[in-house]
Order: sequence, then structure tokens, then C-alpha cells
Amino acid sequence: MSDFAVEVEGLEKSYGQTKVVKGISFTVRHGEIFGFLGPNGAGKTTSIRMMIGEIPFSNGRISIMGHPVPDQIHQTRIKVGVVPDYQNLYDRITVRQNLEFFSALNSVSASRIDEVLSEVFLVEHQHKACKDLSRGLRQRALIARGLLHKPRLFFLDEPTSALDPHSARLIRELVMQLKNNGTTVFLTTHYMEEANQLCDRLAILNAGEIVACDSPENLKKNFGRKAALVEYLEQETKHKADFSLENPQDIASLAELISTGKILRIHSQEATLEEVFMKVTGARWKSGSEEVEA
Repeated sequence: MSDFAVEVEGLEKSYGQTKVVKGISFTVRHGEIFGFLGPNGAGKTTSIRMMIGEIPFSNGRISIMGHPVPDQIHQTRIKVGVVPDYQNLYDRITVRQNLEFFSALNSVSASRIDEVLSEVFLVEHQHKACKDLSRGLRQRALIARGLLHKPRLFFLDEPTSALDPHSARLIRELVMQLKNNGTTVFLTTHYMEEANQLCDRLAILNAGEIVACDSPENLKKNFGRKAALVEYLEQETKHKADFSLENPQDIASLAELISTGKILRIHSQEATLEEVFMKVTGARWKSGSEEVEA
């Protein structure tokens, strides 16, 4: 078995003269949740489509579960599940009928259908036509389809995009459940908190390039803003002030305040992934989407 579930080196994709993925390289370890974090148009979906063999790449190397893509793409498909950013269920038939169709297509035992319906909390909705499902239920049905053959590597492209908070939370719980069951998960997202909460490691993409790659904790430690929130007493009134520990003037002001003996409490402020993004790209974050639909 390969040391990595995913190995990508120098991956590029061009449409005409426009290069949309610009020589990205990274690895995904077995059993981890790895994320692509970036705004819309950063190249996340295009990269996944190249990795699963859906579209050709212009340059570079891809290995999935030890198999080169696209040369051994058929060997990878029995080990890989995918939930794309588009809907690929048949609307006129029920959830269960969709799963029966796809299980037969992939030579999966019919008994597996009941298992995945339970895993994604869809037992009570299994006889609903897919056209009648809310967006959150439909997303769970897509995950059920992708899990039918018990993949060892699972790709999820923007799995909580445009979902209401409750539905998004259920999807995140499913992702954690997959990891706990030993499945390697590769997800894309433009939600900072989602990446911070779920990912063991993540790559930040911007304009087709990986600008940073590490655990969320290390990214915030190495690139985030270092600051202190200070509570102090002035004329018997409590005040709060924010001091940057990277700004010489703020450091001098904080030292002066400490010397007065008026400080009540000092809190270190944890950096955010948004601050990391701004630091490594020099740009403000624009996700272009909100969690809104059930």
C-alpha cells in the first residue's frame, strides 16, 4: 500500500491560454481529513475533477491509493467515493430506488442499502421521491450513494454549501463519523469554521495556487495575527483594549500600561483562518456564499 492516499505533484490545468490550476503539489495521509479551503473560483472543484479522472490535466502527476491517474483510473474507482458539487440523483424515483439502481450498477449487495440509509439518517425518508427532498436531505442521499461500495477514500466537494445550520451540522457529523470508521476524507470548502473544525490538515488555495498547507493550528500559529486583549482600570471604570504583538507602537503602549499597575487581565487572542488567508495572499476573504437553504 502507498504511504499516501493521495499524491499530487506539479498539477496544472489550462483552458486555452488561461491557467486555472498552477502547479500544485500536496499529499493526503491515510485516515485523515484533508481540506481544500479557498474562495469560489480558487480551483478547488477543478482539482478534484482531475484527481477522480473526470477531466484531463495539462501537466503534473496524480496518484490515488497508489494508482496513477488516469492510467489506472478503474482500479481507483472501486476504492474511492465521490460527492460532487452537482446533483446526480434521479429525481422522479425514491431515495431507496436510486440506491437500488446504483448498487446494482456497481455490484453492491442490496443489504448495504439499509446500512447506508441508517448511516446518513435517511431511513424515514427513503421512500420519498428525490425531487421532494430538501437540499439537506438530498445532500445526505448523495453521500449515501457515494458510500454504497464502502470506499477507503471519500471526496466531498462543498458538502455544506447553501445548507441551513442544522443540515450543515449533520453533514459535519457524518464526516467525522467517516474518519472514525477509518475512511480518508478529502473535502473542499469555503467556510472557515468548517475547515477549522473538521480538517486535520488543509491547503489554502487562491487563484489556482496553494499558498499554505498545514494543520489549522499550525497555520494560525505561523501566519495568524498575534494580539492581546487587555482589561484595565481607569478612573474606577473598566476598559478593554486590543494590542497587536507585531506592532512596535502597540507593544510600547502595552508595556507602558503594564507599568501603571492598572491591568486587571490579559487575554491572548487566537488567530483566525481568515487572518491567515489575508497574511498569505494579501487579499480579503470573499466566500461568495452563505449557509441559507434547508
